[in-house]
Amino acid sequence: MRQVTILLALVFLCTTTQAEDWPQFRGPNCNGLSTSKSLPSQFSLKENLLWRAQLKDGIGCPVVASGRVFSNAMTGPQTVTLFCHDAKTGDELWRRDLATGALPEIHKTNSQAATTPAADGDRVYFYFSTLGLYAFDAKTGEQEWRVKLPTPYFVFKWGPGMSPVLHGDKVIFCQDDDLHPAIYAFDRKTGDQIWKVDRTDMAVNYSHPVVCRAKNGKDELVVGGTGKLVGYDPDSGKQLWQARVLLRNIKTTPVSQDGVIYISLQSGGIANQWLATADQADTGDSDGRLTKAEMQAFVGDVKIPAAFFARFDRGDVNKDGYLEGQELDNAFLSPENFAGARWDEEDPSDQYIIAVRAGGRGDVTKTHVLWKRETRAPDHIVSPLVVENRMFVVKGGGIASCFNTETGEPIWDQKRIRNVGEYFASPIYGDGKIYVVGENGNVIVMDSGPQLKVLSKSDLGDSCLATPAIADGRIYFRTRSSLLCFADK
Repeated sequence: MRQVTILLALVFLCTTTQAEDWPQFRGPNCNGLSTSKSLPSQFSLKENLLWRAQLKDGIGCPVVASGRVFSNAMTGPQTVTLFCHDAKTGDELWRRDLATGALPEIHKTNSQAATTPAADGDRVYFYFSTLGLYAFDAKTGEQEWRVKLPTPYFVFKWGPGMSPVLHGDKVIFCQDDDLHPAIYAFDRKTGDQIWKVDRTDMAVNYSHPVVCRAKNGKDELVVGGTGKLVGYDPDSGKQLWQARVLLRNIKTTPVSQDGVIYISLQSGGIANQWLATADQADTGDSDGRLTKAEMQAFVGDVKIPAAFFARFDRGDVNKDGYLEGQELDNAFLSPENFAGARWDEEDPSDQYIIAVRAGGRGDVTKTHVLWKRETRAPDHIVSPLVVENRMFVVKGGGIASCFNTETGEPIWDQKRIRNVGEYFASPIYGDGKIYVVGENGNVIVMDSGPQLKVLSKSDLGDSCLATPAIADGRIYFRTRSSLLCFADK
């Protein structure tokens, strides 16, 4: 039964891709599941390493399609390079160097090369913040089409992290930034826009769209965002349902299985974030209030768009030039989608896991939430892994938990997994094993069974923020500077 569930999950994205391809962020349907066998439990730069390719800086994840591995890196101050390597040998098959133009300042942990390509047997689809969305011939690297998109704006300097995903004949791309939030569907072959959905009620989010097959047999495109989970018709973009169950922002990606969407998230309120911004502005005024001068001082020489300052004016109800208390949320959250740290006054949790049944229509907040559990287990970036009716989560410090997907009850809770540090990569599954990568480059391999059992700890020799990829019995890691391929020899 376990393999049947995994195979059904993989079927959702099978078009021109092969059964064991890893075509996008976290593989088929962004779920982190692979059917590959004989994967290594132990590896290092001296053990089970098939090949290594030097890339330069980047944290976008590798993807694999039809025997090719695609990755990207900043190969110059204003040059991003898309690489194609032979999946078996590591030979560089082609590369495309793209001039990015001037780039905004981003958080030191991030990289300008932070997005993950998507690929099938014919094309690789690549997004870069200042350039838009490209499609290149997977075999030759020749450009087939390009779509220019609004350059995203992030007042908190988190930087870009959105990546395209594939479904049927479409490339789906969600861009929830501070000025132009929207979700798009493009034709894979031509790049023609099939539909666009305005999401101006959203603040910054980094969650990837996933496909959920509801009990009625229909596919739904499910996207997390500010305050709510939304189900769309993937053919038309029409909103089918919404569940007001999320927080101010979501950086994790939900997991879909058997008509249910599982989510883990942690997020503070918008007011707290803006007050922290005011303190960092170093204007000598830490009075619990925010001014336009503090906003501008925080971003430095980058001019804040007038459209964003208009939000300040909206929130400044008493027109005294300050935002404080409730005014902060009024300014930077949509009146139609008010979601601070507390989406439910009777349940003020800002860190929890939740299961929502797909297939509803309209507001399904009270009808389709199967369970919600307040817990300190989730991380704000690392996405959950659902396999064998269990939901596995890991957070900074190397603390992992496991929950029953039927009830949300913990099977084991907040236990250390032998690697203390920060975590940005999400766990993945293959061959009965769970692979968990820490920022320090250590990889913990665990048995996927109901008991916590660490099989090994391996060192990649470099920092790693990218989620690895699995295909055809090989596992690929993108460290901060390199692409490595391991297999059980």
